[in-house]
Amino acid sequence: MKLIRYGTRNQEKTGVVVGEDMFDTSGFGEDYNEHFFETKGLLRLQDFLASNQGKLEKIPERSRLGSPVARPSKIVCIGLNYADHAEEMKVELPGEPILFLKSTTALSGPNDGIIIPRDSVKTDWEVELAVVMGAKASYVSEAEAMDYV
Repeated sequence: MKLIRYGTRNQEKTGVVVGEDMFDTSGFGEDYNEHFFETKGLLRLQDFLASNQGKLEKIPERSRLGSPVARPSKIVCIGLNYADHAEEMKVELPGEPILFLKSTTALSGPNDGIIIPRDSVKTDWEVELAVVMGAKASYVSEAEAMDYV
């Protein structure tokens, strides 16, 4: 199951991808936001899907997809985390991860337009992987870390 949000920008409805099909889950009654993840939303959504199997409306194939997560409080990024990227930038791999933040307004759907600054000569894009923190954590051990993802 993959989470999706679809429809008009800033008015997206929730959905899921199961196999090759996309299904509307707006009847679940929650957006995929911080509250959803903090309150075991994935487990509750799985229960909703099981109890509504065969009843959910399919989403039309050409529907606009938005960000699968609704406005998180922060986006924490890791820079130069691939050897190829460091080589491309002609810099050494860092000894420690390079962390930086992005504005949550940087999130967009996979086919949405972007605003390129005037006089820009090189526009770069990224995001090979996103991880959603499913519970609040602070100073957890490496062994416990995946309990919060």
